[in-house]
Amino acid sequence: MQSTEQSYSQQPAPGASSHAAVGPEKLPGIRHIIAVGSGKGGVGKSTVSVNLALALQQLGLRVGIVDADILGPSIPGMLGIATGEPPAMTPDNRMIPAQRHGLKVVSMGMLTGDDNPAVLRGPMVGKYLNMFVGGVQWGPLDYLILDLPPGTGDTQLTLAQSMPLSGVVIVTTPQAVSLKIARRGLRMFEKVQVPILGIVENMRTFTCSHCGENTDIFRQGGGEQMSQELGVPFLGALPLDADVVTCGDEGRPIVADQPKSVSSLVYAAIAAALVEKLQAAVATLKPFVWKWDSNEGAPAWLEDAVRPAGARNTPIGLLRRDPRTLSILWEDGHRDDFDVRDLRLACHCALCVEEMSGRKLLVPKTVRADVSPLQIVSVGNYALGFHWSDGHNSGIHSFNDLRASGERAAARNVENV
Repeated sequence: MQSTEQSYSQQPAPGASSHAAVGPEKLPGIRHIIAVGSGKGGVGKSTVSVNLALALQQLGLRVGIVDADILGPSIPGMLGIATGEPPAMTPDNRMIPAQRHGLKVVSMGMLTGDDNPAVLRGPMVGKYLNMFVGGVQWGPLDYLILDLPPGTGDTQLTLAQSMPLSGVVIVTTPQAVSLKIARRGLRMFEKVQVPILGIVENMRTFTCSHCGENTDIFRQGGGEQMSQELGVPFLGALPLDADVVTCGDEGRPIVADQPKSVSSLVYAAIAAALVEKLQAAVATLKPFVWKWDSNEGAPAWLEDAVRPAGARNTPIGLLRRDPRTLSILWEDGHRDDFDVRDLRLACHCALCVEEMSGRKLLVPKTVRADVSPLQIVSVGNYALGFHWSDGHNSGIHSFNDLRASGERAAARNVENV
């Protein structure tokens, strides 16, 4: 494996494609659609959705929110919107969203009322969800927030397959059981190639209003640790704040009611981080399925996106330089060239490395010299997955690991000079 470091006037090899993977078409007038999800209920996901939407709105952005929990809507109550009153319709039969605190809002609760359950079978849930997003007269929006139901069911799959999602924010609490289930939810979105924008840890610390002592009721740091392990951004940790509950129950969210509170300032920081990330994402790679031999579906090679202060573990170009070499261009301008057999030998999956001891199980001499990828796929926004010609397909290589591997190879090359 070679590692080269240069700035990139160099052109991609002939036959390289700059086409992004084909996905759902963007909705007219809506720049970004962000889903907010969680593996389980009770972690404050809807509270995060509402206050995040308001924090984005306070940045001067045009924001809408969809209560995508069709069977258990809660957004109207949190925003103080009357329920059981069908929305007005346009002449072409599109819903006109309610407006509160500067947000445009649609929810099943506006149709059914507080005491009338929506009793729907799975296909009807998907139908209402599509109507609440695509059948609404939103007007121009910078961000549309989708407050998902907890779990990994039909609603999440419908969204991932039919909506042009810019990404998903995962909400968890510091408890081990919540983190474990949040991890499953995150993996589900990765499998359907929805970018993971980051993790929000809710209810981290309670501060006594009388003595000022901080207590970690649900432990702390679990969300941050999970983000490091999975290579996804950690967006912020929200305190366990009694005022958040009171304000939400009374229809006046904390960000609107107490914009200078600790919780509101954390929401402002999370909103700013999301805006920065999505602005940067315009120049990053889109989800792809890349057939190695034919180069069909090859991701982009975005030389113009190189920035000297760019992220060292964010790829902005992938290239089949020759049948044996995978090139990766990083945002900071560094390029690594990997021999594909070296990548096969470096697999860290449970079949190749013993999980507990770290002992290598893969014997190098059993891997053919001509082994090569059949297919390379993007895994979320943090890794590459390989399907190999020897039948192996269970390993992934995170961008962090790939960059570190390139640096180790460069160091060895220097030593051998």
